[in-house]
Amino acid sequence: VVRLTVVGCAGSFPGPDSPASCYLVEHDGARILLDLGNGSLGALQRYADIYDIDAVLLSHLHVDHCIDLTSYFVARKYHPDGAHGRIPVFGPRGTADRMASAYGLSSRPGMHDEFNFMRHAADATAIGPFTVETIRVAHPVETYAIRVSADGRSLVYSGDTGPTESLVEISRGADLAVFEASFVNGRVNPTDLHLTGGQAADHAKRAGVERLLLTHLVAWNDPQQVFAEAAQAYDGELLLASGGLQLEV
Repeated sequence: VVRLTVVGCAGSFPGPDSPASCYLVEHDGARILLDLGNGSLGALQRYADIYDIDAVLLSHLHVDHCIDLTSYFVARKYHPDGAHGRIPVFGPRGTADRMASAYGLSSRPGMHDEFNFMRHAADATAIGPFTVETIRVAHPVETYAIRVSADGRSLVYSGDTGPTESLVEISRGADLAVFEASFVNGRVNPTDLHLTGGQAADHAKRAGVERLLLTHLVAWNDPQQVFAEAAQAYDGELLLASGGLQLEV
């Protein structure tokens, strides 16, 4: 069984009911994290031993998707029983230096003793039982959608993105789409930034994904409006993310 736990789903900043972006994916005793945004390390401890995480994959370096890696650094480095071993952290170019700077460290050693920083690769990457694929999407900084597959099942996490064919491409044949839906219709929304619920639904439908989880829900929007806009464009199983939601992929 491949299991997804929504650790945090608030968009752009933590909301009253959820930390920012973080998703725990588990299979056959292995655990990886997709993003580690504001407040998510605290909530993660409800669902997993934080020292049993096998890898962290960061979609991009906006703080609502990565900043709790600095807290994770502290937890791994200063445990009273001794430092825990290095784990892989996959991310865009400059991830190691950005994290060191955020914590006021020099770039060397920075956090290299705690994390093995690696860039997202063009080819599929094996992490334990998982196969991970990434593709660039439409956001102001270097950002990746992430596809995770194991045991014949797969999910695709959009990261943050505006409308892009790249998201459709990487999602084809997936069992679950975990797509951001930060915007609502009726407003002048910036281009190449985020999706509306309807746009998220359109991307999932064109990719042939029959199960869509809407996430990155911004506190100033009504999630039911986001859901309703998506429902108009999507006839598969449609879900709204919430902190603690668990799904079998």
